[in-house]
Amino acid sequence: MLVALTVAVAVTALALAAWCGFAAYRDQPTKDWHFIGMAVVSLLALAQLVVGIVQLSWGERPEQGMTIFIAYLIGAFLAVPAAGFLSLTERTRWGSVTVAAGAVVLAVLEVRLYDIWGN
Repeated sequence: MLVALTVAVAVTALALAAWCGFAAYRDQPTKDWHFIGMAVVSLLALAQLVVGIVQLSWGERPEQGMTIFIAYLIGAFLAVPAAGFLSLTERTRWGSVTVAAGAVVLAVLEVRLYDIWGN
């Protein structure tokens, strides 16, 4: 697993969480700029999903099992898009809170992915 990519996903996810958390603090729903930020974080998570699958296809194996690693990769990829979709249904400050929570979940999943891989 690429450590730099894992750190990049976690840091951008936390930045998105802070940004959307600040919007919620100011009583604002998610706006177009927030969705651009979600797209950037989601693209990084997609890159991580692809890199993880490629490494598995090359014969590398995570220490704690391949099934749990793949499940966490998929969950990490879906965390922010799912939160973004939910924020579309809630066009109040709680939509911003939902995205912030999804981004924090992604950052935690990144730490767990790092641990599962065995670094």
